[in-house]
Amino acid sequence: MKTFEELFAELQAKCAAGNPESGTVKELAKGKHFIGKKIVEEASEVWMAAEYEGRERTSEEISQLLYHLQVMMIANDLKLEDIYRYL
Repeated sequence: MKTFEELFAELQAKCAAGNPESGTVKELAKGKHFIGKKIVEEASEVWMAAEYEGRERTSEEISQLLYHLQVMMIANDLKLEDIYRYL
């Protein structure tokens, strides 16, 4: 299990390494439009899981949404502090 902060650090490290086989690196290379579509897709899956599929599936979908949100943060050169300022 990892925290939000640990995931963000892991994703930043993957980006810095630039491994072309990394799913994160591939997603970033596809750009903000692609990442945004993934966010919308995952958000709808969170909603549907919450409505019809129970806690376990909802948790899984939320984790995927958080992942794609963090990829978008990296694509926009945002840090955790930039987001925390608005919480």
